[in-house]
Formats: sequence, structure tokens, C-alpha cells
Amino acid sequence: MSEHDISGKKVAFLLTDGVEQIELTSPWDAVKQAGGIPTLVSPKTGSLQGFEGMDKGDTFEVDLAVADAKADDYDALVLPGGVVNADFLRVDKDAQAFTRAFFEQHKPVASICHGPWILIEAGVISGRDVTSYHTLATDLRNAGANWSDDEVVVDQGLVTSRNPYAPPAYNDKLLEEIEEGPHEGQPV
Repeated sequence: MSEHDISGKKVAFLLTDGVEQIELTSPWDAVKQAGGIPTLVSPKTGSLQGFEGMDKGDTFEVDLAVADAKADDYDALVLPGGVVNADFLRVDKDAQAFTRAFFEQHKPVASICHGPWILIEAGVISGRDVTSYHTLATDLRNAGANWSDDEVVVDQGLVTSRNPYAPPAYNDKLLEEIEEGPHEGQPV
């Protein structure tokens, strides 16, 4: 059982094909164990393909198309990584708008590994303290972020983590920020 209680809080997980499976399943399970209600939101409908590194993993059923999703209906957003997943999401206009809306509403957002790519395209990363997979460091710095190679970075409701080996620390901070609720310091 989690030390955090987010009972009844709704958490959107935004992803598509190519998601790094552990970066979806670990925080998803943590949210459920803490009493939260996760929803899989995607630009596509039906099912999507997870990956374990370069190998195909499980498939996951989409609950809601991102074009129909509203940040108003959720308490937090989780952006799993995976190179292919993150690359597809960052150019999807509906995914960008959905992500931006969480920042506009000062709601917690968590992103791991390659997931922060969409934060650049959503225009919400400038001036923020973040981490990510090391290959995104230049992209994030060029977008105005303060990038560091720390395991997990928390900045006013924004939780970022660098790779799939960080989920326990990442999940703990994700749940902590959801439990705290909106952060007025979460700038757009």
C-alpha cells in the first residue's frame, strides 16, 4: 500500500504506440495502489503497442482519444517516455493542447525519459528545472529549461525523471505532487 493517498483523483496518462512499457505500467500501478483513477488517453483509438527497450511488449487499450479529452476532468497528467511514443506525441496538436491545459490550470504533470519532448512543443518548459534521458538535454536547454542529470527533479508540480530505472523515486514524487494538488507556482 502506498504512503500517499490520492483516493478518487483522476490521472490522465497520455501516450501512443512505442511507449516504454515500464514507464506506463509502474506509475499506473502506483496511482491505482494510492487510490487514484488512471485513464489512458491517446491520439489513436483501440489498442497501442508498448515496448520493452527495442522489443515489442504488451498492448494497451485506449480509454479516450486525446481530441475528446479535457484537462478539466483530471487532477494530474503523466507523460511516459519511449522514443517512438514521445516523438509521435510531440507533433500531435491535440496532445500539445491537452498537455498545455494542465499547466494553465496549475495541475501536477509528471514526465519520464523521452516524455519531456512534448513539453517543448507545448511551450511550457522555459525556465523550468527538469531532467530527462540524456539525449534530450540539448533540446530542453535550447527551449529554455534548466536541465540536470539528477534521477528525479521536482519543480512546482512538474516531476521529471531521466530513465526507466527511476520509477520508485519518480512514482513517489508523482504521488506526492498529486496529493498536494494544484500548484500556483506551476507557470505556463
